[in-house]
Order: sequence, then structure tokens, then C-alpha cells
Amino acid sequence: MNRTSRHAQPATLDVPRVAEIRAEFPALGRIHNNFPVAYFDGPGGTQVPRAVVEVMAEYLYHHNANTHWAYPTSEETDIAIEKAREACADFLNASPREIAFGANMTTLTFHVSRALAGGFEKGDEIVVTELDHHANLAPWQRIASERGLTVRLVRMVPETGQLDWKVFEQSVTRKTRLVAVGAASNALGTINDLQRATALARSVDALVFVDAVHYVPHALVDVRKMDCDFLAMSAYKFYGPHIGVLFGKQRLLESLDFPKLLPAPDDAPENVETGTQNQEGMVGAGAAIDFLAALISDGSRRARLKVVYEELHGRSATLVRRLWEGLSDVEGVTLYGPPPTEPRTPTISFTVTGVKSTDVARQLAQRGLFLSHGDFYAATVVDRLDLGPEGLVRAGCACYTTAEEIERLIEGVAEIAAT
Repeated sequence: MNRTSRHAQPATLDVPRVAEIRAEFPALGRIHNNFPVAYFDGPGGTQVPRAVVEVMAEYLYHHNANTHWAYPTSEETDIAIEKAREACADFLNASPREIAFGANMTTLTFHVSRALAGGFEKGDEIVVTELDHHANLAPWQRIASERGLTVRLVRMVPETGQLDWKVFEQSVTRKTRLVAVGAASNALGTINDLQRATALARSVDALVFVDAVHYVPHALVDVRKMDCDFLAMSAYKFYGPHIGVLFGKQRLLESLDFPKLLPAPDDAPENVETGTQNQEGMVGAGAAIDFLAALISDGSRRARLKVVYEELHGRSATLVRRLWEGLSDVEGVTLYGPPPTEPRTPTISFTVTGVKSTDVARQLAQRGLFLSHGDFYAATVVDRLDLGPEGLVRAGCACYTTAEEIERLIEGVAEIAAT
């Protein structure tokens, strides 16, 4: 994937064209009903490049062992995991000691909520939002019911798909101990103003937990600038395997009483990781980040990621604008969430009048267009839009999405709406 000589200067134009990137994804060669498959299901999980699978296979074939023992494959496993932490740390501008792994974002959030609950008292308050995936709602609601805490729910404005900031400001009080907010909505693509949310939390000395699962595939995170205390993401949303990743400020990871077995390590971040981990998944998460960074050849990993993300963001912005405009012209199609002129990810959700979302997705699949449908575990969003139980149809752009696929999708939806 190297596109420049060793001494060349990196530039945004050096990022490979879409056709070159697509060649790295074997899944893109799939044919369904004589149509080449276009994967618009990235918000639910992206396809995986060959390089990531090969790194995971190499680990399992030649280095597979448990950790911290005095023989070669165990020592090699320790090194591989540390390299994965370093890659994730570069990805977020964090320290490797601030990166913990887990089964998925949901499990990690429940785990963090349990650890934090020990320091909360009856009457303390937690602020969450209607726009969030329920993985950033249910864990906080659960500890609130167990500890006598109060959960304040910031409403979503259905007409815009954005948070009601007046309500947000009113919800943060001197009793607030934690603000849990999504960086971006997996259902509508809305990007939230995290700087504003963090400022509200800091004004009352509250902690900040960020669900960045839908955000990190589309925007390069800097946890130092963001000033969050915790941030969770999932590698399978950015071309990796099914594993969750947690950032936590080191002093917090070291001070919290995470549930763990007595003989398990006490030092961060291993004190967060219960039991034997998905080590090949850890390796794969690091490999997914290296895949993105390797789209250009020169500079540090973080510097290369900045260039790649800037270029890919520009490409996806063009695609999502065309998709929004094209679907807007189809009679009977309703779009949800902010338009492309507002901060958003390249994820668009819609409905077709008179056709169930399940049927829309099924009919599109017959045309080789793979889209997800339902509530995407953002059930409160669907309820507020009064779209239950069918929910939405969701299309997301990834690094391998082409303009031709966008046109196919617009044409497919138009055909369904016209029947």
C-alpha cells in the first residue's frame, strides 16, 4: 500500500484512489443476483481488508499463547498486545497505558459504570441523551436504579435530529457526576458538539464518557483536545475485527475499583481487562489502524492518519451530499437527521412511504445493495421519530464506497418508491 518513495513528502493527493483501496477488500468481489454487491452497511460493521486478516492469521498460526510467561510464544504475545495498544493510542492521541480492550463497547461501558458506581452516592445525577445508542444509556440507567441515582435525559429535536442544547444546559446541575454523550448518532449521522458538552460537565466538575463508536471511522479523535475522561470505540466499525476498545485517563483507570480476580494485574490498563482476552482481536484492532495509516508511506503513524482522514473525509462528504440530494428528489422518501450542510457523518437514514423498512432493505438487497434497517439499538431515536416498530433504512459510506454505487442506490430506492 506504500505510494511514495522513502524520501517523498506526504500529501493528501498521495492517498490511493478508491479503486486501489477496494482491491484490498476481498468481500467487494461478491456477486448477488448477478449484481456486484455494494456494502452500505458500514455503520453496523465494515468489511475487513486482507492485511488485517493476514495479521490475525499470522498471530494465531505462529504466536498464539497466553500472556506473561517465560517462553517465546507467550513473550511474542505480550509484544503483539503492546503494539496493538500503541496503535490504538496513536489513533486517539493517548498513551498505551490508557488503552484497554474488551468484548465490545457495550460490555466495556457496563464495566466502567460498575467501577464508577462505587464513588457515586444516592441523589447524584447522570446526564445522558435521547440521541445515543442504548449502550450509552442502559449501563447508566442500571447503576442509577441500583444506587438511587437520578438520570437526566437530554431530548432530541425530531425535526433536526440534533440535541436540544437548552435542555442539555438545564440538565447539568451541581449534582451531576457524569455526562455520557455520543460523539455521533449511529442512527441519524448527527455529530454532537462535544466541546460544548464537555464544558458543561467541567463547569460542575463532572466526568465525561464519550461513545465514539460511530464517530471514529469518519473523524480522527484527539482525546487530549476533547478532554474526555473515557472514550469507547469498536474496531469492527473501522475495518477491524469484533472487539471493543476503551480509552480512560490513566489516573482514573488506576484509581477505580474495577471488578477483577484477586491474582489479576493491578496496574492499568490490565486491571480493566477481566479474564483471558481476545488476543487475536487486539492484534486485529491494531492492524486495522495500521491499514489506514499505511495508505501513505511517510511520517509517523499519527501524522499519516491525519492526512488519510482528511482526504477520506473529503471523499465521503461528496458522496453523502450526492446521496442526500438524490434521495431528496425521490417522491415518497423521507430523510432524517441533519442535512450535509450541518455536522454529520456519511450515514443517511430514510423511509419510503407505504413500504416497510424491512421490505425496502430486502428489495435493495435483491439489487446487490446491502443496507441495514431497524432501530440500530438507538431505540429512543426511533421512538421519538414515531417510526416503531419498523424503524429506518440506513446507508453508510466507507472508504471503499464509489460514486457509481451511490447512483445505484438512488435508482434502487426510486424504483421501490414508484411501485
